[in-house]
Amino acid sequence: MKLYKIGELSNIAGVSSRTIDYYTKIGLLHPIKRLEKSNYRLYNDETLDRLKRIEELKKEKYTLEEIKEKLDQLDKITEDKLIKEKLTLLQDHLKLVEKDVKELSPVIENLKPNQAKSIYQHLTPQTAACMEALLFLLNKGPLM
Repeated sequence: MKLYKIGELSNIAGVSSRTIDYYTKIGLLHPIKRLEKSNYRLYNDETLDRLKRIEELKKEKYTLEEIKEKLDQLDKITEDKLIKEKLTLLQDHLKLVEKDVKELSPVIENLKPNQAKSIYQHLTPQTAACMEALLFLLNKGPLM
């Protein structure tokens, strides 16, 4: 992800650095992070898109207050929609993983203790934790 200092962002967007400072001060723009040593504010490509949208709305004669309201509403809708989409994807993925665990349960149950331990050692920590959580949810107890 490309990050821009105010000067870089102003050159790309065709607005002054003072404009970006002002928009940040009134809450129209939000820096992604600050550099520790220099305390420079850094902005990303989404900020660039937002800045372009602000300029378009200004050309349509919206006040900065009206633009802020519009962008705040858009942010809220976007966040809610993205969260809902991500949750739906996670639920679908969880169903597939649960199906796989159910199919593998008989095989896992028939493994000898040293075989199960050997397989368990080759899993990434994240995979092992996920499998243990799913087995727990399926009331099978821990893997080992």
